[in-house]
Amino acid sequence: MLRYIHDRITVHPDLCGGRPTIRGHRLTVQTVLEFLAAGDSPEEILEDFDFLEPADIIACQQFAMKMALEALSQRTYLPVAA
Repeated sequence: MLRYIHDRITVHPDLCGGRPTIRGHRLTVQTVLEFLAAGDSPEEILEDFDFLEPADIIACQQFAMKMALEALSQRTYLPVAA
């Protein structure tokens, strides 16, 4: 069963190993984020994947930010030893 976990981010156990994908397509959020991290512009990514919409790339960035903030909020910060 395809499940939306964010505005445009979906998860299905039989699609890409259950990793988050873009609207049920065989393109993972991780792949989009890796393109951005490598220096590709959103426009370049949109040209490479004709089914993508600008809002999909924004959703990937928002999803990554949410995941990062959740991970940071669960960390225990110890004081630096003097």
